[in-house]
Amino acid sequence: MSMTTTEERQAILEAVREFAETELAPHAQEWDQQKHFPRDVVQRAGDLGLGGIYVREESGGAGLGRTEAVAIFEELAKGDPAIAAYISIHNMVAWMIDTYGDDAQRDEWMPRLLGMGDLGAYCLTEPGVGSDAAALTTSAIRQGDEYVLTGVKQFISGGGEASVYVVMARTGEPGARGITAFVVPDGTPGLSFGANEKKMGWNAQPTRQVIFDEVRVPASAVLGEVGKGFKIAMNALNGGRLNIAACSLGGAQWAMDKAIRYVHERFTFGEPLAERQTVEFAIADMATKLQAGRALVRDAAAALDEHAPDVAVQCAMAKRFATDAGFEVANQALQLHGGYGYLQDYGIEKIVRDLRVHQILEGTNEIMRVIIGRELLHG
Repeated sequence: MSMTTTEERQAILEAVREFAETELAPHAQEWDQQKHFPRDVVQRAGDLGLGGIYVREESGGAGLGRTEAVAIFEELAKGDPAIAAYISIHNMVAWMIDTYGDDAQRDEWMPRLLGMGDLGAYCLTEPGVGSDAAALTTSAIRQGDEYVLTGVKQFISGGGEASVYVVMARTGEPGARGITAFVVPDGTPGLSFGANEKKMGWNAQPTRQVIFDEVRVPASAVLGEVGKGFKIAMNALNGGRLNIAACSLGGAQWAMDKAIRYVHERFTFGEPLAERQTVEFAIADMATKLQAGRALVRDAAAALDEHAPDVAVQCAMAKRFATDAGFEVANQALQLHGGYGYLQDYGIEKIVRDLRVHQILEGTNEIMRVIIGRELLHG
């Protein structure tokens, strides 16, 4: 899946599109209703090379750029945004270990994560901390050649299913500079999980508290350098924000396409809904929002590939706009279906529920505005 030409890029996207249409879309409603996490299907995504989309080729990954990655996540989300979003989080974890890990960490985890037989989870958010991530309180106390981790992480996608947890914990002073990242394997004594959360959407992927009760890990479990964990977490979130923005675009595109088909088939007062100017205007606005979001995401992905100095702002802009636009478009698609849009049979209400959380996770859209505004006003 190494990207070198336009033709190869199209071949990659076609393979992903076929996977989404055959492996995800036909089962998305059932997985949502049964709250089933399809590990077998996720592993087949790994077989396709989707476990390390932008992990370096020398580490066994696909070695693609972020521009290709966002296009892939958009296609996956047309099949099921909840599964696409989890695959994006797994990719973020794999990228963190590849980018910041030492040779031993890469040798242990890359082969396991890239095929998605083993899964990854990202542990930053805590109860009562939320958007103020630099105020996290999970502690990591050095004792000889070990660190002892104690605390609770909240809203962790893949919690209880993952084989490895990248955990942000406090090793030093208050604030961002006292945070260190750790690689914690599943099964480590003292590591446990809360009940699977009952959620509005994203029912096809598990979300649990991850609990650290004096979890002992060797000093070699530090990812990167001591005290650099917050920077690692934020660098990972730049890409994570683009991935989730792309998932919003894909889910919303599916909903809009379904709405376009519906308004041609639905007749009121003797003519199809598609003939009504109000419907034409609604579709036009929906398409424009998605195209604008797509342009912002592509530009931010290019900035991330090029290590542009304003990459954090560009990623925040893209995430804020595309996730708002995605939810608005999906909600409008439901409205165009009328009462039928409210029924599970049509699939629209699931997309609305799934996309709503994208405005909250990977940094709320209010925090995205803070990032953008502070940079513009204060430099």
